[in-house]
Order: sequence, then structure tokens, then C-alpha cells
Amino acid sequence: MDDVKYLDAESVFSALSPAEAVDALTRVLAAGFDPEDDIPRTIRDVSAGNMIMMPAEIGDWVGVKLVGVAVRNAELGLPRIQGQYLMYDSRTMTLRAILDGTALTTLRTPAVSVAAVRPAFSRFTDPVRLVVFGAGPQGIGHVDTLAAVLDVGLAEATFVVRHPDRVDAVVRERGRVLRAGSAEVDAALAAADIVVTATTARTPLFSAELVRPGAVVLACGSHDPDARELPGGLMRSATVVVESMSTVLREGGDVVLAIQEGALDAESLVTMKQFTAAEAPAPEDRTVVFKGSGMSWEDLAVATTIVERATGEHESAGGEPVSAATERASAGERP
Repeated sequence: MDDVKYLDAESVFSALSPAEAVDALTRVLAAGFDPEDDIPRTIRDVSAGNMIMMPAEIGDWVGVKLVGVAVRNAELGLPRIQGQYLMYDSRTMTLRAILDGTALTTLRTPAVSVAAVRPAFSRFTDPVRLVVFGAGPQGIGHVDTLAAVLDVGLAEATFVVRHPDRVDAVVRERGRVLRAGSAEVDAALAAADIVVTATTARTPLFSAELVRPGAVVLACGSHDPDARELPGGLMRSATVVVESMSTVLREGGDVVLAIQEGALDAESLVTMKQFTAAEAPAPEDRTVVFKGSGMSWEDLAVATTIVERATGEHESAGGEPVSAATERASAGERP
């Protein structure tokens, strides 16, 4: 184990900036990797909750994220989701590195959302008005990643939560906070250029009519086929981008339920590989929706760059690292 590199949360965040995480994912897709070839994750019940294994292989590396989900951890003051990421040399299957899995997830999830629909951002010519449902690590991470990637920058960020009095200062530093269900939220949605949903909701968070044509919606809060954050009506008139066809039809409730309702045709779905390669461009006045549920290859794509830099195989990372505030908030959401 002396040759195994261990990277804690601080090392993960300092090795790669949000924008660089987006670029790492884009490079893997551009190099020919097809998410349809990803290895499906395995979920098993244990006494405290679930154990999840997420393996992947890309090029010289094999990686696996081992995740423990304990539903009662909040009562103990512990994160609901904890994990480690193991990386192996693909030729010899020798263990080379172990990364903090929670930190890796916090970094890669917003990077996936942004990478998937980045070509659509060219439609924005003025600073972007952003609305985020949820104020956990992924809500914060999406704000930071979008701020780093958008050429026109952010005009404002609005967080929508059920209990504004419980929101941390790190959230308020990034934008205003509104109570879910208020008239102010409806007004913010109507004006929003980008909407992010990063919650544990199982039913739609808002009405489709509140989202203006041409907006970009990023949904990343659920990976259950019977749970959704978005209304089916929103899908009816949108270009819907997904990580992979097989994954979204197995786990993406926002898409699965919209198809069942007749609001969406599975044949119309566009994969992020197609969208990032400009194979299925969307008109600027057409809403773009991305539904992500998390895939194993995404962790490996980001982890590879982190490990190669940490071991000196590539020059050190440039740009601003993920904020310490995001790191402190990384109590974990979905795997």
C-alpha cells in the first residue's frame, strides 16, 4: 500500500477546478467513449441502508466508487452518503489511488450537468439569471460551476428552499434565498435563463408554464424511476438531453414518467454525447432539459485527471479550485 496515493477532500478540490472538471468529461466523450458502454452500478440493501458499487473502465484506468447510504445518519450528525473511490492500473489491476468519494461526487455532478448542455449556453448574450431548487452541496456546486463556465457570467442566483431559516451562510453568499411556493419564486422562474433542480423531491417542483421558452433546465436530484422534479409538460416542448438512453429509461423518473404520460417520446431523446458533438442542435427559442442520475464513467473521467496531476504525470491544475465552502457543505446527496 506504500505506492497507493490517497487524496482527501481538500486534495480532490484543489487538484481540479469546476471548469476543468467540465473539460475532463468533454474530453472523454470527444475521444470516443460512449456512455452506453458504461458498466451499470450495483445497489444492495444492508441493515443501515444501501451499499452501492459503481465500476468503470476508460483507457489506462479502472475505477470503482464504493458508497454507503445510511438513512439515519442525520440523527448521528453524519452524512447520509459516504464513499471512497479506488483507482487501478487497467493493465495489471494494481491499486494506484484512493480518493475521497464524497468530494469527487460533489465535484463531478455539476460538471456533468454543465458539460451535457454547454453548447446551449451560446444562446445567452447577457449575464444569466439562475434559479436553483435546493441548497445542498449540489445546489451550491452548480452555482459555482456555472459561474466558472458561462462566458457572460451570472447576473444573479436565487435558491429556492422549504426552510429559509435553515440555510447556511455559504448559500447566502452566492445569492438570495426564497421560500418554496411563494409568489416571488414564480416571478424568479419566469425570468430565469437557467433552472437547476437538486432536491430529493418525488413530485414536480413547479408548473411547466412558469419556465420561459429558450431556458435551460438541469435536473440532477433523483435516480429513481418513480420520482421526478420536473413536470411532464415541460418535456413536451423541450429538447431533452440524457446521459445515456439505457440509464435514463432505467433510473430517470423525470423522463420515464413523462413518457408514460404521453408527454415525451423516447425516440426524441438526445444523448449528451450527441449534444456535445453538435449532432442534435436545439433552436435558441426551444427549452433544453438535461436529466442526469449519475453514471460510473463520470467519476472515472474526473478522477483520472485528478490522480494524474497529483502524481505528477501532468502539470498542476490552473484556475480557481472548488470553494472551501462547497467542500464544507459536501455532506453528500445522491451517489
